[in-house]
Amino acid sequence: MPVLEQKRRCNLILHCGAQAVERIQVARVNTPKPTQTWQPIPHVTLIETVEDSLRSTGLKIGNQVHSLTQDGARYFGLCEVHNGHDADDYAMVVGIRNSHDKSFPVGLLAGTEILICDNLAFSGEVRLTRKHTSNLLRDLPIMVSHGVGKLYDLFGHQSQRIEVYKNTKIRDKAAHDLVIRAVDIGAATNRMIPSILKEWREPRHPEFADRTAWSLFNGFTEVLKGNLSELPKRTQALHALFDTTVGLPQAALN
Repeated sequence: MPVLEQKRRCNLILHCGAQAVERIQVARVNTPKPTQTWQPIPHVTLIETVEDSLRSTGLKIGNQVHSLTQDGARYFGLCEVHNGHDADDYAMVVGIRNSHDKSFPVGLLAGTEILICDNLAFSGEVRLTRKHTSNLLRDLPIMVSHGVGKLYDLFGHQSQRIEVYKNTKIRDKAAHDLVIRAVDIGAATNRMIPSILKEWREPRHPEFADRTAWSLFNGFTEVLKGNLSELPKRTQALHALFDTTVGLPQAALN
């Protein structure tokens, strides 16, 4: 499987007892025996099914993170996904979860605004779930392929958006105005303003040295990473603000 080295890592919110683990530890988890009405699947089978579907569509897998809780009965994972054609300064994310204790169904998330947490929070632009009932193993590849197909469509929309961001020059005055407007709509807080402006004025990543909407957007996201539980809804609000600013109507992304 091709693996891309990335500057950033996707992350999970683990504050209810889950622990980050290596993939080999996930593979070692024993799967309970099925019953007539309940069909658990190995966590690693779900991971491999997602990977097979991504490879079949030409998508490439970057960094991955895995976690287990409840003595291995619950699994949560994320992986970065790249289409091999776009710039290496952004990626889509796929989130997956599985349980052996009947606490939640098999789940697949995909998009840019992912939230997956061991407190069972689970949200993203693409969201599919399937109960652990009979024929799960038969239906799982179809479900995953459906989700990956939607992710592939999202890549085109996101690429269009980011290209416009990169080609839109932003002056300091306009950048400062956008920061205040972001606070007004709840995409950021007053306390974040100094940190966002510092990222704008002195970006920590050289690829964001250009004075563009893309550079400012990344200044926001660097700071927003500090509160992962709020990241999805704040990123969504931020996209709406920037899309309007650069003249990219939401209809153009649908």
